[in-house]
Amino acid sequence: MPTPRVAAVSRDQTHRFSKVPVDSITLVPGLGVMGDAHAGTLVQHRSRVRRDPNQPNLRQVHLIHAELFDEARALGYELAPGDLGENVLTAGVNLLSLPTNTLLRLGDEAVVRLTGLRNPCVQINNFRPGLLKVVLSRGDGTPTDEPAPSRASPDITRVPYIRKAGVMAVVEAGGEVRPGEPIRVTLPDGIPTPLAPV
Repeated sequence: MPTPRVAAVSRDQTHRFSKVPVDSITLVPGLGVMGDAHAGTLVQHRSRVRRDPNQPNLRQVHLIHAELFDEARALGYELAPGDLGENVLTAGVNLLSLPTNTLLRLGDEAVVRLTGLRNPCVQINNFRPGLLKVVLSRGDGTPTDEPAPSRASPDITRVPYIRKAGVMAVVEAGGEVRPGEPIRVTLPDGIPTPLAPV
């Protein structure tokens, strides 16, 4: 496994599906990525704002592993940094295997704490028809183009799905993050809690 590192960083001031790759991003504790539409102490994702605008923002930073892009390429989908709306594209880190509350030091100063999985939705198929089956499968591993239960559904944790569209995090320590910088993983104390959709 290669040395864990930041492969790319992206942000966008507007609520769009994809984000714009940039030379660096600034993480702000308790808020997220400076200049990004999803930054804030309260939830910023439009579907969650409609349900309850007073929820804490557990989705300040979206991270995806670059290895997913390799998997997508093998199935005929060419993806570039920022395409799936991620702020940080990582390499050499199995993000999906990490437990809730894992700390990731991105570069020298910035630290994020993992809060959960991104729940893939139909917007992925709107971006590229059929792409949902790359990032979502049933519990038995069968790819599916049907969206997983939403966060509002009681089935969100009861129905077994494998979600590969990245992880969400909150900013614990601020700083600049640039491509090529190392990623250091610190696992939480105690019994690990698997990531669940947030």
